[in-house]
Formats: sequence, C-alpha cells, structure tokens
Amino acid sequence: MTQTRRGFLKSSVLATGAAIMISDPYKTLAESIPSNFRSGKMHLRFYPYTLELKHTFTLAASSRTTTPIVLTEIEYNGIVGYGEASMPPYLGESHASVHAFLSKVDLGKYDNPFNLEQILNDIDDIEFGNYAAKASIDIALHDLIGKLMGQPWYKIWGYDEQKTPYTSFTIGIDKPDIIKLKTEEAAEYHVLKVKLGRETDKEIIQTIRSVTSKPITCDVNQGWTSKETALEMLHWLKEHNIVMVEQPMPKERIDDLSWLTERSPIPIIGDEGVQRLQDVKKAVGVYHGINIKLMKCTGMREAHKMLMLARSLGLKVMLGCMTETSCAISAASHLSPMVDWADLDGALLIKNDIFNGTKIIDGKIKLMEKPGIGAVKL
Repeated sequence: MTQTRRGFLKSSVLATGAAIMISDPYKTLAESIPSNFRSGKMHLRFYPYTLELKHTFTLAASSRTTTPIVLTEIEYNGIVGYGEASMPPYLGESHASVHAFLSKVDLGKYDNPFNLEQILNDIDDIEFGNYAAKASIDIALHDLIGKLMGQPWYKIWGYDEQKTPYTSFTIGIDKPDIIKLKTEEAAEYHVLKVKLGRETDKEIIQTIRSVTSKPITCDVNQGWTSKETALEMLHWLKEHNIVMVEQPMPKERIDDLSWLTERSPIPIIGDEGVQRLQDVKKAVGVYHGINIKLMKCTGMREAHKMLMLARSLGLKVMLGCMTETSCAISAASHLSPMVDWADLDGALLIKNDIFNGTKIIDGKIKLMEKPGIGAVKL
C-alpha cells in the first residue's frame, strides 16, 4: 500500500467521525406528520412498461434500443405517490423479477407512510438485491409523503433550488457520422457525456471535438484493462478538455484503480464500483468521487445518506441515472443542488415518457415547485 493510499485512508477515518454528527432528517420524519393527518392504509399497485430509446444505446460491452421498467403507485387516503424501477441489463433485474419482489411487499401492515425508516428497512430485508424494485417503493413513498406535507423534497432536505447544476447529455458509442448528429442534437446542453471503452475511443473524442469544444465527461464502463494504457489515455483526454472519467477499469481491480487515481490528471469517479451506502467509505483512495444512482442504491433515502457521507469524506459526487421516465429523474433531481456533476438526461433519451416533471432549461436542471417529487402522470 502506498503512502498516498495510507493518507487517504487515515483521512477517511477522521472524516467518518464527522459524518456521524450529520443530522438525519429521516429519524425525525415521523414527528413531521401534518396536523390534518388522517390514519389509513397504503395500497401498492405496479405494472410493467418498456421505454423506447431515440437512438441505439451502445456501451463498452453492450447495445440496446429499449429498457424495461416497472411503474409503481402507492395510494393513501386518496393521494397517490408515483415510483419507478428501471432495469438496464447490468442490474440483473427484469419485469418478472420486479413483479415477484413487489408481490412480497405488504404496505397494509403499516399505520402510515411517515415511518419511512422502518418501512424501507423492512423492504430491504425481504430479499437480497432487487435494488431497482426497492427504489420504486422508495420513490413512491417519498412522493406520497411530500404530497401529504405539501412540500417538494428539496425543501424538506433544505436545499437551494437556485444551485442546481447543468446536466450532461449522453452520447453513446457509434459511427462518426451518427456521433456528429448526436452532438448537434445536444446543442442546448453545456456539458456532454461520452461513452468510451473500445478501440475507437480517440476517434470518438476527435469526432466530437470536430463539432464542439464543450466540456466532456467520459464513462468507460470498466472497459480499459491496462492501468498503464489507461493512464496514458487519461493524459490524452485532459488535453482534449475532458473534465472527469467514470469507472475506467473493472471494479474488482481495486489496487489498479487506486494506482490510477493517485496519478490521474483528472478526477476518476466510481460507478459500478460504488453501489450502496456501505461502498462509500471503501471508495476513499480508490476513486476521487462516486456516482450516485437511485436504481442501484434503492432510492432517495439511501442516495441522500450516500451524498452526506461522501461529502464528509471529501469525495466528489456525481448524480447519475439510467434510461428512465421523468418520474425517477424528478426524484433524483432533488439532490442535484448538492453535487459536483449531474447526469440526469435519462428521460431525454427516450421517445415515450409518460410523466411531466423536472425540466432541463438551457441545459440546467429546473426543479418543480410541486409537492413530493414533482412528477405528474400524463
């Protein structure tokens, strides 16, 4: 273990102590029950849906034109909260698996939705994995509670809606002429996100640079195999105004990733290597920061806790998404005032969104004033 790595770990131990002192709004949520609150029973409904992508979405090791999702509704005293599970292939979930998991969820045994910690802990304990399925319940409960309180979640968390960042717009691996077309279609966005991880990496960047000089973030999706070659590529990318790189090497290669992070001229962000809250401390010294996604961390509650812990540990934070409707994108957007980078373009990449929610105006995330997550079903 290098001296730098030891220093990172020492700093993380000190910072963890500070993290314990961070107030947790979920512990006192049950005390926030509105004065006009009425007891009742929650009813869960869910149904499958398939997102159709505007372009074939190609990563380092796969391509697809659709994404399966499951939409959830939790009704309580006539008020409905909306949620969503999006299942890209690498999560290992499907319409069938989400249906099977949600069929085991019994919300009727709880007196009200405000005891969110107990409800979500119980759901997490039903079965290992099923992160997107769990996120669909989490998002719907947050939406429901926000509506009952008459407040959007960014206000409940105490975040400033004026501090939302620009979102990047994703350009998948493709032929040069299609990449140019996608870049031109993204004219209103101030930051581009480019998928890399194949032998055409430099060609892709050069193609985009022939069209625009905008800042670019890159996602390698574990596609690079040699740490030496990866470091050479990182220096080359910096020369082309690449501001950071996600998951450059396989998540299992911790020592190689640590070596690369110590030497990289630009920030390296853990994505596949950082799934849930317990992974955040382990990321110190391995990455410069983490990518938080609702679908891989079980939803808004854990995403908020990951954000708070990452900040206390000195890690940079990126807020990402899958291909999703404006329901899940709206849910994630409430965290955006607190992050370094946002990649919340999932609903912009599909043709059949069935929600109206968080807007992207001149490339910037615009939070809605509506209570809950701010998503309205069309």
